[in-house]
Amino acid sequence: MKTSFRLFLMMVLQLAIWGAWAPKIFPYMGMLGFAPWQQSLVGSSWGVAALVGIFFSNQFADRNFSAERFLAVSHLIGGLALVGTAFATSFWPFFACYLIFSLVYVPTLSVTNSIAFANLRDPAADFGAVRMGGTVGWVLVSWPFVFLLGAHSSAEQVRWIFLVAAILSFVFAAYSLTLPHTPARKDAPGIDNLAWRRAFKLLAAPFVLVLFLVTFIDSVIHNGYFVMADAFLTNRVGIAGNLSMVVLSLGQVAEILTMFFLGRVLVRLGWKITMIIGVLGHAARFAVFAFFADSIPVIVAVQLLHGICYAFFFATVYIFVDAVFPKDVRSSAQGLFNLLILGVGNVVASFLFPSLISRLSAGGTVDYTSLFLVPTGMALAAVVLLALFFRPPSRGPVAETDDVPATASPAQV
Repeated sequence: MKTSFRLFLMMVLQLAIWGAWAPKIFPYMGMLGFAPWQQSLVGSSWGVAALVGIFFSNQFADRNFSAERFLAVSHLIGGLALVGTAFATSFWPFFACYLIFSLVYVPTLSVTNSIAFANLRDPAADFGAVRMGGTVGWVLVSWPFVFLLGAHSSAEQVRWIFLVAAILSFVFAAYSLTLPHTPARKDAPGIDNLAWRRAFKLLAAPFVLVLFLVTFIDSVIHNGYFVMADAFLTNRVGIAGNLSMVVLSLGQVAEILTMFFLGRVLVRLGWKITMIIGVLGHAARFAVFAFFADSIPVIVAVQLLHGICYAFFFATVYIFVDAVFPKDVRSSAQGLFNLLILGVGNVVASFLFPSLISRLSAGGTVDYTSLFLVPTGMALAAVVLLALFFRPPSRGPVAETDDVPATASPAQV
């Protein structure tokens, strides 16, 4: 197989594992009777994992371990942890198994990006098409649940979200060993041997710091979508429980097309405008949720904005990081932004939005208009920050040298 197709399949499996359980995990914890604080603690697991990843796991992948073997071991352990999560019905065993899964899975999101960038001839142009595989995986994995779940599913049925993810993890563990060999980059003379510390130093550059702040805001909004969307569709809009994952997957269908054109969009519009459009997609989607909840066709159609939300901001951030950070710290650099996208943003969303739902509920009914205006306002604030203060060193993707990219000055690395 061509390298690009092998990387495409890598992304299919990587994101299918996540997509199998993400839309239903919070409703499932409610079925198990977990208290809001317990659900928030489970939601914070990815924050812990992202923090551990940036200091240990991604450092290990950057300096000491070939990336494909790192994936194989991580997904084998992750699959076993998911099986434990599926059969744990009390809180602490469930939390322990899910935390183990998070600790080994979250760092692999950075590593798969690094493998892709390391083996693509033109990462800025080709990454979108490869990363599109992850979107395909997310969409495909939602369809079996039409048959595995009922319109009003029991906890015994919903536990399949973790069993399907576990099966995919075991498959990916084996497939990882067939990926292109991506060796560790050993320390060079005069180079900081702690990859994460060298990655953090780039925050001294104002454009990186602004992007870091905007990524935090947008990651809270993005993760909040997964906290709130399934319950909103089933409880407020009136979509059947076994169809809600399919409706949510429409956003990933749109993402496939968006990712395919992302490279060309970046060349034409540049970093800043592309990112602004991505964040505006969040604002538009939540505004529609707030004011058009009574229209099922409108709510279903607006899911298509997810493609713009993800590809134009988060995928662009990953490409931008690859263009700006030195090659020998890129797993750690990807982990630095994943610390926000999958970690801190996830933790804040897991506490913020359940708390808002509780405060905005009366008689079992949630004031979704007020609830969704919060992420709408956050998205607009992030757009202002990008528009006024984000000044990248180049308009869009440019050629780079082997170690220090053309877009970064020596002082920044």
